[in-house]
Amino acid sequence: MSSIRERNKEKILRAASEEFADKGFAATKTSDIAAKAGLPKPNVYYYFKSKDNLYREVLESIIEPILAASTPFNPDGAPSVVLGNYIRSKIRISRDLPFASKVFASEIMHGAPHLSAEQVEQLNAQARHNIECIQSWVDRGLIAAIDPHHLMFSIWAATQTYADFDWQISAVTGKAKLDEADYEAAAQTIIRLVLKGCEPD
Repeated sequence: MSSIRERNKEKILRAASEEFADKGFAATKTSDIAAKAGLPKPNVYYYFKSKDNLYREVLESIIEPILAASTPFNPDGAPSVVLGNYIRSKIRISRDLPFASKVFASEIMHGAPHLSAEQVEQLNAQARHNIECIQSWVDRGLIAAIDPHHLMFSIWAATQTYADFDWQISAVTGKAKLDEADYEAAAQTIIRLVLKGCEPD
């Protein structure tokens, strides 16, 4: 029973991510989520109680890996290793959770109305930690004297675009869906650009 429960919850969560990404929170109907998941509508309420709770679960499904992606950041780490690992983690998130990433991006663009104060503080604290780490590398001459805020913003933009702007990427590449080689090429390209740009003058 436990495995059935987990499978059903996963189906609903995946379907909800797609529906919320496509239509937004207000326009999404629980009946559409249930239909996409291939389950009766009451199952949505049985497992998640309400559309609001389900939306928050979708956000939680992306927030956890976003926070985990920053694990490599520490002042004593080698910048090339830390930044390389971080970029690869961010690319994996775009590859594995593209719809949840879009939902998260939309949530942030609208001022994060559904995120709890604790979640907002977790995300901000993570960003502050990463920025302080980068600044410590700058101060010790390990990387170029670049603005750590804008370095982080650039990495976010470069990695998250593979989820948030997948339609444009598909149109330009002519591929309906990127494959593993494409994501590896993306990671290598971004890592090269970032590390070359961070080389001490």
